[in-house]
Amino acid sequence: MQNALREALKKLVKEHTQDDSIRTAWGEPLLGFADAGDPLFQRLKEVVRPSHALPPDLLPNARTVVAYFIPFHKDIPKSNRKDRYASKAWAIAYIETNQLIREVNRHLATLLAGEGFRSADLPPTHNFDTDQLMSDWSHKHVGYIAGIGTFGMHHLLITEKGCCGRLGSLVTAAEIPPTERPRYEYCLFKYNGSCRVCAPRCPVEAFHDDSFARHKCYDLLLKNAAIYQDEGLADVCGKCSTIVPCSFLNPVKKLKKGERKAAP
Repeated sequence: MQNALREALKKLVKEHTQDDSIRTAWGEPLLGFADAGDPLFQRLKEVVRPSHALPPDLLPNARTVVAYFIPFHKDIPKSNRKDRYASKAWAIAYIETNQLIREVNRHLATLLAGEGFRSADLPPTHNFDTDQLMSDWSHKHVGYIAGIGTFGMHHLLITEKGCCGRLGSLVTAAEIPPTERPRYEYCLFKYNGSCRVCAPRCPVEAFHDDSFARHKCYDLLLKNAAIYQDEGLADVCGKCSTIVPCSFLNPVKKLKKGERKAAP
């Protein structure tokens, strides 16, 4: 089942990238799995918010949570490097990737149903409390539990393919072996304190070593949404993720590889 889901995800992303009616291009996605009974899901009620859902809340006979990361083509983050506001390419990528995630979830759910397993999929975004700006189902935290990556100083999930992209997830009754979680931090700041490039990239200075001013961040997202309202709903920014050491890869893995080569 792991391979079938992985291949289905890769095929769907590739097909969308080759669709001339779609303006966004994506790289090869990552897929991870978590045991629906993993104790870390209960911890999300502490680290995210008390109302954060557990897998059985979404599907009574939940066995596995499937999480995936769809990276943007490098040209999209590069377009977003300059100016205070999000680039048009970044805004469109957000809109089109959200639609892609909806289609991926429907497709994977259909595939699982064909094997006799029910699924519950989640919307790609806008399932959060607009006062506290916290979600009842955090794709980032679910992605961490499913072994896709670790959190950076910018509060984004850093994967083996970086942090420039979108996350999706669904809950299923299929029992699939969980993915092993990373054994070290992928964020250079958290790994050895050597990087905090993302912080000064933020136009509203929302990031500090131990805090995140989420309302200042969200105010800027709404300004970007107003700029691109003719394209769709694009309450985005992404400046902290473009262009930084973790944009397209796991920078600590690269560092470790260099250290091994330099060792006598």
